[in-house]
Parts: sequence; structure tokens; C-alpha cells
Amino acid sequence: MRKFVTSALIAFMMAMPAEAQKSKSDEDELYKQLDLLVNILERVRNDYVDEVDDKEVIEAAIQGMLKSLDPHSTYLNPDVFQQVRVQTEGEYGGLGIEVQMENGVVKVVSPIDDTPAAKAGVQGGDYITHIDGDAILGKTLTEAVKEMRGKVGEPIIVTIVREGEDGPFDMEIIREKILVRSVRHRIEEDTIGYIRVTTFNMQSGVGVENAIEKLMEQSGGALDGVILDLRNNPGGLLKEAIRISDAFLDRGEIVSTRGRRPENNNRWYATPGDMLDGLPVVVLTNAYSASASEIVAGALQDHRRAIVLGDKTFGKGTVQSEIRLGRRANQAIRLTTARYFTPSGRSIQERGVEPDIPLQFPRPKSQRNAQPRREADLNGVIRNDQRKLDRSGEEGALDNSVSVEEATKETAGKEPERVDVQLRYAIKLLKNLSRLPEEQVAEAEIKQ
Repeated sequence: MRKFVTSALIAFMMAMPAEAQKSKSDEDELYKQLDLLVNILERVRNDYVDEVDDKEVIEAAIQGMLKSLDPHSTYLNPDVFQQVRVQTEGEYGGLGIEVQMENGVVKVVSPIDDTPAAKAGVQGGDYITHIDGDAILGKTLTEAVKEMRGKVGEPIIVTIVREGEDGPFDMEIIREKILVRSVRHRIEEDTIGYIRVTTFNMQSGVGVENAIEKLMEQSGGALDGVILDLRNNPGGLLKEAIRISDAFLDRGEIVSTRGRRPENNNRWYATPGDMLDGLPVVVLTNAYSASASEIVAGALQDHRRAIVLGDKTFGKGTVQSEIRLGRRANQAIRLTTARYFTPSGRSIQERGVEPDIPLQFPRPKSQRNAQPRREADLNGVIRNDQRKLDRSGEEGALDNSVSVEEATKETAGKEPERVDVQLRYAIKLLKNLSRLPEEQVAEAEIKQ
């Protein structure tokens, strides 16, 4: 066993491109470390108190290697690979939550709208510690996700730890087939178009384009502006973020990526034609708007095409490439290969997109002092080495903060939990902009 594995690892290293080969002394040290790895694997197989599953031990070693790089690099075994394919295409079975592993337990990035998890009250930032009474600690994210998925109609009990709550509590959720409708739209107060994007799957770009066309048709072309809601959107496909940004832009760069290898250095540009023909746009964000959401918000903000309103975004500014493995290509690694940059050259990694108008959603009293965790709080995060600059290139930040009292002036006396203060303020802002002469609208947007 040892001779076979060592030979395979050495053959793999020798097959590496010449530019990736190390110096002779470095190679010798690398082979020593590979031999150490095989030695430890043999010891575990022969001497551990219980018989181990070789496949599980090796997969754990692979996951450990990738997780030591950053929080987003991971190994997709055949089961997870298939789950990812289904989810990317917009349909999968389960509870309807975007999750990641943090401190040995599952962290909810955000529940997906109109899914069992969302209806049951699961919130972004929740930690799932047990599934049907079985502790997650010690398991991989793959194992935890597999336990959360099951037959449609079967109940599952998850134990949740939530900041601001006195202790863990159980929540029963009925599994359903999740059909991810990533884009929804409606008209608010007769003249304001509202588009919500919950995730960036293969249907999102065309979904936004169809939503814009339907809003224009339903309003008879009398829209005062459009709200693009990216709150609690954990991201997804880069190409869909580019397509959605392009729907609102007429020209200019949308996003660029930079990595170690030339093929990871790319720039994407808008094509002629703004589907809204210059109508004012407000983008809503919060602490759980991540990755592809930040690409869209950053691009529209840099081009002065939209006013970003809400809370600072999550701060995930890295690109993960899916590298397929094996002849059947039913497994892969998701490896961080580049950073992405907004049109002005900003790296959002660890920093996030700062809103033009900061306005946090009111939280329950029990959670007032709890701060949401972002990319910068994750273990092993890739650091941002850019200086903290605002979009004008000068040190400092815009001070356009809005008090909750001002934003909720028209909704005073109503139940706080039932009032979306960010949405109400965005509607009010767009209506006010519509009453200004065209020159003043442009000036107001530039000042943001």
C-alpha cells in the first residue's frame, strides 16, 4: 500500500508543468513530506483503535489540505458534485438553505425564499449544531448536508444556536423538493419596479431580463425607478452576475479577475443597451449579500448607475474555479484561483461594498448588540492588501447614513417586524428623484 501510494504521489508531482517544479532541494523536502503523509496513513490504518474506512480518511485529508488554504476551497466528492450540479441548475431537494462550515458546525449563510427553512424561521447567521439529535461537530460539511437532505415529506429536527438567544433551540422542518425560483418581481406603489434576486443560478440572468420587460409592460412605461434587492443573496455563477449587471449598463467594464495564471486574468465589459434606458436604480444590500451579489452592486455603484442602500456586504471577493478530477469527471475540487475587482479597481475581499446610504434593518431587542459575521471573521480568510479608500481614491468614507427614525417616518406605529424599512426608504428615494428635473437627478446620483 505504502509503496503504491508513494509512487503515485511522486508520479503526480513529476507530471506537474515545468514552471511549477521546485528547486532540487525544495523537491527533496516535498517528497519527504509526501512520504510522511503516507507513513501516517499507514499508522492510522494499522494501529487506530477501530478499523477505518480508507476512502473517508483520504477524503478528510484532502479536505483538510484545501481548507488550510482559505474558507472556500473544497473537495467535491461524487455525491456533493451531483448536488452542486443540481443546485446550480436551479433545482434540488432539501431544506432550502445556503450553508458553510465554521468552527466545526454548520453556519447558515441565508435561507432561500419560500423554502421550508425560510418558512420555519431559519435566519442567516444561525448555527446548526445537531441534526435529529446527532451532533455535527467532527463531521465534514458534506456529511452534514447529506444528513439534512432526504425524502420529500420527511421531518427533520435541527438544533440552532442564534446570537441574542439564551441557548440552543430545536426547530422541526419538513423536507420538500426545492425549486429555486431565483428572481421575483412586482410593482410597488404603482410606479416603482421591484426585482429580488435570491441566488445566481443558470436562470438568474434571463430571469432579471424578463422581470424588467414585464415591469415595463405592466406599468405602461410609467416607472419612476427600479429596486434591485440583493439582500441575503449568497452569490453563485459569475457569468450570471455579469449578465445581470449588463442589463443595467450601456458601456464600460463590469468586473475583472486577477490570479497567478494568465488564464485567470480576465475583464468583462457591458454591451450597448441599458434595458431601463437610464431610469434610476436602487440596489438593496446587507451583511449576507456575498460574492456575485457584490460584483453586481460594485459594478453599478462604480458606474454611478445605482445607489446602493442598506448594510455593508459580506466581503467575499475571490473566485473559485471548479476543476474536475478523474476520467468520469464526477468529482472535482473547488479552488480559489483569482480575486475579482470592481470597475474602479477595488478589491471587495474582506472589505465588502460600502452602501452609499447606510441603513440597517431594525433587529429584535434580543439581537441589537449582536454583529453579523462576514468574510473578514472567517478562519483562514485571504486578506485584502489594498488601502481602505473610498471610490474617489481619497481616504475616508461618505457619510450619508440614515436613521431608523427618518426611514420609518411614514410607518410609525406599525409592527416593526412587519415593516421593511430599507425597502420603504428606497421607494421614497426613487419617488423623490422622479420629481426632480433630469439635470438634478444626474447631479443627485453623482453625489451618492
